Amino acid sequence: MTDRSDRMPAATQADVTGARWVKSTYSGPTGGNCVEVAPLAGGHVAVRDSRHPSGPALVFAAAEWAAFTGAAKAGQFG
Repeated sequence: MTDRSDRMPAATQADVTGARWVKSTYSGPTGGNCVEVAPLAGGHVAVRDSRHPSGPALVFAAAEWAAFTGAAKAGQFG
């Protein structure tokens, strides 16, 4: 059950058990807007709100994550 061949199957998108989460270096020590990422099998990347670690995580294909981070580093999001 997928909508594109480069995405993880829907049944495994939420399975981030055992993932090694890394907090963004731009996240402040007092909470605020904190984001964590975790590399997953097959080059996928999971992203979650560190204030809600048991909440949902978004899962991106490697190409999607590379495009997003590249655009952010280039200042394309203002």
